Amino acid sequence: MNPTIIVHGGARRIDEKTHADHLAGTRHAVQRGWDILHAGGSALDAVEAAVRAMEDNPTFNAGIGSVLNRKGHVELDALIMDGRTLALGAVAAVQNIANPICLARAVMEKTDHNFLVGMGARRFAMQSGFPMCPGEELIVPRERERFQRLQQLSDYSLEREFRPGESPHPTGTVGAVAIDAEGHVAAATSTGGAAFKLPGRVGDSPLIGSGTYADDESGAASSTGHGESIMRVLLAKTATDAILAGMTASEAAQFAIDLMYRRVGGYGGIIVVDRDGRTGFAYNTPYMAVAWADEDGTVHARI
Repeated sequence: MNPTIIVHGGARRIDEKTHADHLAGTRHAVQRGWDILHAGGSALDAVEAAVRAMEDNPTFNAGIGSVLNRKGHVELDALIMDGRTLALGAVAAVQNIANPICLARAVMEKTDHNFLVGMGARRFAMQSGFPMCPGEELIVPRERERFQRLQQLSDYSLEREFRPGESPHPTGTVGAVAIDAEGHVAAATSTGGAAFKLPGRVGDSPLIGSGTYADDESGAASSTGHGESIMRVLLAKTATDAILAGMTASEAAQFAIDLMYRRVGGYGGIIVVDRDGRTGFAYNTPYMAVAWADEDGTVHARI
């Protein structure tokens, strides 16, 4: 099997002034993952490394640079899944953690559970030796300014961030899917969630089958967009099930996005790799930052 990886940096209106940053950030993430795959590493290691690279990049709404909730705090969600065994780990509404995707993997490998949230996830992180960082270290001026603007609005709606024609915002959920030389797939997704969300709100990203899914018998998928819509149609599982029904990765991605819009009027995007190593993506937002590696390791990116 020829290994490959594809990543996304969010589907929504992305300020054109930040397009170059999004392209560079997704390219870098793909390269991090591809280097692992090319050296014979696992798809699981590759997607974790790719997502961690985007969590460390303040361009994206994951890790440093994440949006603030209505109390002015950063709360992070993440999920990682191994298509070989269907093992998964997820965390949600965690604070003071710069790389929640690494914490999600620790949940998968070091506990008997799939999902930890809030203070329980933070306590596990501390017990496992994860470095704690002050919340302020995750906040960038762009998001502090946006938080202050949103405080002044009486009619703010999360869904407005994704509809064509609305005001552009320069952030988005990040994700990666990959297949390795052994034919195993994996998926990972990480996010700061929705801007100005209620404290404790959890979106699609850490929810199995909604934001993330991976199964060697079908493929892997990572979603981005309006989380409340994505949850209603189990977007990632819908895409991988479509592969089982005979669709290619590209066909399955488009099918899932079309179904979400038809059934719930939802906006977003998805990246997919199928069990044959073909990648695909689809979105119905104005932009989606996406990058992928060819069989020879050539990296492509578009927005």
